[in-house]
Amino acid sequence: FCEPSSSASARHFSARPAVTMLFFSFFKTLVGKEVVVELKNDLAIRGTLHSVDQFLNVKLLQVTVDDRENFPHMQSVKTCFIRGSVIKYVQLPASEVDTELLQDATRREMAQQKQN
Repeated sequence: FCEPSSSASARHFSARPAVTMLFFSFFKTLVGKEVVVELKNDLAIRGTLHSVDQFLNVKLLQVTVDDRENFPHMQSVKTCFIRGSVIKYVQLPASEVDTELLQDATRREMAQQKQN
């Protein structure tokens, strides 16, 4: 959701900085938690979220790779910076996600955008 896309719906979504800021604020609350970041090349990197910026770039510490057979060069990596535009999914600890709070914040952002 960070990079431009050829589809109209993705273009519309990426053009709304308030939505990106909502995700940015949400990910900041997960700093210090273990997450799994799956990249567009199917590499899944597990690590402790150290930081996230407004472009949804993330820095992970204590990195491990789930598929060592296909990505043997990643075994020695312990810290990594991941550009937000190459992230496909982020798996979060279920206990850390307050879905009601996130849904309410999303509704507020959408209502505010409709007013503008």
